[in-house]
Amino acid sequence: MKKLSFLAMAGLLIAFFAFTFIKDGGIQGKVTPPEGAVQVLAVSGKDTLKTEINNGSFLFAAVKPGTYTLWVKAKAPYKDTSLENVAVVDSSTTDVGEIKLLQ
Repeated sequence: MKKLSFLAMAGLLIAFFAFTFIKDGGIQGKVTPPEGAVQVLAVSGKDTLKTEINNGSFLFAAVKPGTYTLWVKAKAPYKDTSLENVAVVDSSTTDVGEIKLLQ
């Protein structure tokens, strides 16, 4: 009986720690001009993430690995813009650099 309890406890501990090592990624970047946009969306399949822009910079944290399209929602007179094929991998943040808004 003690052996069974030990094995059950060991199995639970292994299962718990196995999932703690899987880490999500992230996406970061900058929008110029900073006052030209209000929000950035990251879309992958049916998943849509939203984040605000702070002084031109944005950050999506805890993003599942995959390929995303970024949509920058602009204020007039600027136009909305998109950036396709943004790859996110485990445990790293993808920096998309500077996204320039056009009028």
